[in-house]
Amino acid sequence: MKINKLLVANRGEIALRVMRTAREMGIKTVAIFSEADRNALHVRYADEAVCVGPAPSSESYLRGDVIIDVCQKLGVDAIHPGYGFLSENANFARQVREAGLIFIGPSPESIEVMGSKLAAKAAVADYDIPMVPGTPSAIDGSASGRAEAKVISAKIGYPILIKASAGGGGKGMRVVEQEADFDEQMDRAVSEAISSFSDGSVFIEKYVTSPRHVEIQVLGDQHGNIIHLFERECSVQRRHQKVVEEAPSAILTPEIREAMGQAAVGVARACNYYGAGTVEFIVDANLNFYFLEMNTRLQVEHPVTELITGVDLVEQMIYIAEGKALTIRQEDLQIKGHAVEIRVYAEDPANNFLPDVGTLETYVRPQGNGVRVDDGFEQGMAIPIYYDPMIAKLITYGDDRAAAIQKMIRAIDEYQISGVQTTLGFCRFVMNHHAFRSGQFDTGFVSQYFTPEVLATQSNAEENELAAVFAAYLLNNQAAKPSQTQAVGPARSKSQWRTKRLG
Repeated sequence: MKINKLLVANRGEIALRVMRTAREMGIKTVAIFSEADRNALHVRYADEAVCVGPAPSSESYLRGDVIIDVCQKLGVDAIHPGYGFLSENANFARQVREAGLIFIGPSPESIEVMGSKLAAKAAVADYDIPMVPGTPSAIDGSASGRAEAKVISAKIGYPILIKASAGGGGKGMRVVEQEADFDEQMDRAVSEAISSFSDGSVFIEKYVTSPRHVEIQVLGDQHGNIIHLFERECSVQRRHQKVVEEAPSAILTPEIREAMGQAAVGVARACNYYGAGTVEFIVDANLNFYFLEMNTRLQVEHPVTELITGVDLVEQMIYIAEGKALTIRQEDLQIKGHAVEIRVYAEDPANNFLPDVGTLETYVRPQGNGVRVDDGFEQGMAIPIYYDPMIAKLITYGDDRAAAIQKMIRAIDEYQISGVQTTLGFCRFVMNHHAFRSGQFDTGFVSQYFTPEVLATQSNAEENELAAVFAAYLLNNQAAKPSQTQAVGPARSKSQWRTKRLG
């Protein structure tokens, strides 16, 4: 079925991203928005826009019934969920299908299977997928459940990881170094799981030391064709959430890359997957990899894959939803160049990365060849307190990893943001750190290397450099006009000479 009108059930940069691709494909777009997003860019860009409720997402962006009603009233053919909100909600996907609409994503059945980490592991058991040792089923917080978990933990050996069965984004996750800490960490994991997912079930895994987070992008159609589009490295994280991503990984050999790619395709086959999805793996210090979970949606970091493969993932999702077969074969794909992405959050890295919402008093994007900014804001707009505080994704592309990193540093320096604290300074620190540049880092990067003091040191170094440039300028002028030293004019304040670097 040809899609003629598409509604994006999301907001911000991902809504804009989908709408732009849809418009290029000749598809009309409908935006939904909460009262807090009335003047948002995605609302202005769409062909039509409808307010679906107050600012809290539970009263607007999560109202699947209201969203489907909007589609039926406006003659919409399909819904693209973006990421977050309803994107991995099997019930919503089923309601969309029952309403006679197209859900631009996988089937509700695939979402259900992969939405439970334990169900996902059971589904891939016949596909020879490497998995981390752990519990075969969910465990609750009861005395018998804890007793069983302690026996299994002792068997696989500490440290172990307690993870919410219905979880994601690092919520309901606790590392236990020794048995004496088990009960306390179990209480915290169960409590957070109930609070975040209304499901207190957890499971136990062996905690892999020095882990790296490497994920494989997959695409599948409704005719049984599945391909992978190589890997993304997402190991620089805070609070178990990604902040720097790149493609390809700096450590994978061609042999391991192929093995991981085939494993990811096997995971997708295990649940009859179609659409765009991501299979996440954990990689240990010896480059052994283990299946973690599958994200049944488009990922925030999808641009780095698009840049190294030349494949528009949103466009492919729409074609697949229309029932078309993939025209891309595995042998057609190859890695070209290197891409790095940073997430520009309205957070204060010097204050434990706590959100710092406010108004964008200054907002000027970096530009240039190989620089891409995916955002949903402009100068003068406020960062709402109701949603994720991500302002933008800054992506750079180069012929190789070193070129992409250097281009990122230049782009960070040119990005002008004031009015809120951001993660730009932290990301610049990452780009310059020897561990990141060498590729020898893991998910413990922040705890191992970052302290708030390094940002102050970084700023002082920049100020010293600019002071030296200013001094050289004065000396050159004095040398050129020795008899007119007094005619140089009044000295400019440091703030007038300093390049604006706010992060």
